[in-house]
Amino acid sequence: MRVVWLVMKRELAAYFRSYMGYVILAVILLVDGILFNVYALGGGAKFSAEVLRNFFFFSSGTTMIAGIFLTMRLLAEERQMGTLVLYTTSPVKDSHLVLGKFLSAFLFLCLLTLLTLYMPLLIFVNGKVSVGHIAGGYVGLLFLGAASLSVGLFGSALARSQIVAAIVGAGILVSLLLFWMLANVTDPPLSGVFGYLALHNKHFLPFMKGSVSTRDMVYYLSVTYFFLLLSTRVIEARRWR
Repeated sequence: MRVVWLVMKRELAAYFRSYMGYVILAVILLVDGILFNVYALGGGAKFSAEVLRNFFFFSSGTTMIAGIFLTMRLLAEERQMGTLVLYTTSPVKDSHLVLGKFLSAFLFLCLLTLLTLYMPLLIFVNGKVSVGHIAGGYVGLLFLGAASLSVGLFGSALARSQIVAAIVGAGILVSLLLFWMLANVTDPPLSGVFGYLALHNKHFLPFMKGSVSTRDMVYYLSVTYFFLLLSTRVIEARRWR
């Protein structure tokens, strides 16, 4: 686990050493702020719980986008610069490398998510919501973010450049999101299967309402584990070329 810690520490520091980390923070917070003002608070009188649900809805979108941009450089940049060879020819386990890079992106995403906390707190100025609703929504954002990061990391493992990594990761993520459309046009039992595989529609709605569902957490953890495992296998395949 010492290797995981070292990789995580190195990659987390890289977000703050380069402009990329600050740009992602600024852009996501700006977009969240605009959407919160226009769609959550705007549009006439609303119940406080409805404002909070709207906030978590659009925040889930920016969280997934942030997941792609935070991970697109993690492995693709190593291949582009030729430094990935140093890892693959060293005694560092591929799983430790992938896990360390994933954890660095997840911690940065946690910071980004924490910085949005002032928005739900603004609801208390003229309204009232339960702390449990806020906590449940943020738990959902972190689980959804972890799944998005794992998808983006897999795209980064496949690609040779950061742009291609972002495109591949975004393509996979959109495909997972669109499973709900297949669920609506197919008959059982396929509709149930596609509905369960959809990344957002069915699994994130309970979190938007402040409900923490064990089944939905297991789903997001399964997606995260699956794509981290795929990323590890891709690196292992390159090690033996």
